[in-house]
Amino acid sequence: MSDATVTTPAPGHEPFDAVDIIRTKRDRQRLSSGQIDWVIDAYTRGVVAEEQMSALAMAIFLNGMSRGEIERWTGAMIASGERLDYASLGVPTADKHSTGGVGDKITLPLAPLVAAFGVAVPQLSGRGLGHTGGTLDKLESIPGWRAGLSNAEVHDQLASVGAVVCAAGDGLAPADKKLYALRDVTSTVESIPLIASSIMSKKIAEGTGALVLDVKVGSGAFMKDLDTARELARTMVDLGADAGVTTVALLTDMATPLGLTAGNALEVRESVEVLAGGGPSDVVDLTVALAVEMLAAAGRPTGEDEVRAALADGRAMDRWRRMIAAQGGDVDAPLPTARATEQVVADADGVLARLDAYGVGVAAWRLGAGRARREDPVQAAAGVELHAKPGDVVTAGQPILTLHTDTPERFARAYEALEGAWEVAPPGTAVARGPVVLDRIH
Repeated sequence: MSDATVTTPAPGHEPFDAVDIIRTKRDRQRLSSGQIDWVIDAYTRGVVAEEQMSALAMAIFLNGMSRGEIERWTGAMIASGERLDYASLGVPTADKHSTGGVGDKITLPLAPLVAAFGVAVPQLSGRGLGHTGGTLDKLESIPGWRAGLSNAEVHDQLASVGAVVCAAGDGLAPADKKLYALRDVTSTVESIPLIASSIMSKKIAEGTGALVLDVKVGSGAFMKDLDTARELARTMVDLGADAGVTTVALLTDMATPLGLTAGNALEVRESVEVLAGGGPSDVVDLTVALAVEMLAAAGRPTGEDEVRAALADGRAMDRWRRMIAAQGGDVDAPLPTARATEQVVADADGVLARLDAYGVGVAAWRLGAGRARREDPVQAAAGVELHAKPGDVVTAGQPILTLHTDTPERFARAYEALEGAWEVAPPGTAVARGPVVLDRIH
């Protein structure tokens, strides 16, 4: 990746003007390296106003960026803060990033599973927003567990346990943190250059040696179709390669929720089932597929059978217990349960033909599992439990979903989100179940 180190100019002597940079991208011209370095640095310092960066983000959203521009933009965001280094651990490091989905609890079993094979996992994760869940919100449903660790604590836990899942520190790509919040309120989130640079600036700055990307595709994901998902995956893989980080992407299905739960404590409970050698097959299959990729990218290639064995024989569970305890979590404490539940039942005999991830995700969000604004609280016990997946035979009156919440007045809005989100086909209808992994980009 290009060296985007910026020298802060003296007050009143800025080398560029924000209006000129906005005009350049508005007119579909390429931004120079100097313009990019300056505008990221100046925005972080408060010299470029929020409305100016909003205009530039919209110009990028509408007109795109070249590979060179995206590389430089990513480098400038990395240069806005610190860059971590785990070379002193003496073991390879690997991380995974998901672009977000419904029921996506894969990080929870994956990090300890990979650590069980001697590869350290520095997993810096985020919180949920809207219909997609957040890993930190899920883990915070475990009594005592804390997300905020210092860099020294992260390093020590990696050395002693081999895995850590925590919040990114304020010093890591601060420009991205500021820009991400702006994109969220200016309808510029779904821009491939801005998504790719946002994700990769944090992941490269965190210091991992290898990175596996889980790019979700389908109704419950940001990327609704394979072509767009491939473009995003290719952009991020190229950014990783340019920065010297071995990077691979898997495109995975998000038309239907992953597993049988969407919500915080509900997903932790399901993740523990996977670590105990059970759990839904789609969650297990994706966890294993990502673990195999992470181990190979870190230079520790391991066969799928051996990875599955580590779930069955307790090696991954042992790492999980140590990882949670190291961050203050009580692994044996009961998880929160909702004060109120209601069931959605099948309206006819037949085969469940469709269960839309987006509808389920919005329902879980409205029940209290997610947030509309970053400062909103979440309910640990809220969410949606699935009793059937597409292809399953159902009978009239059989529960399809159970809704969980501490605030029963939320049920009505959750039911609205589920209108048209599921469908029962006539008995005997063949409903194909596709693979979880749709493609691989490297």
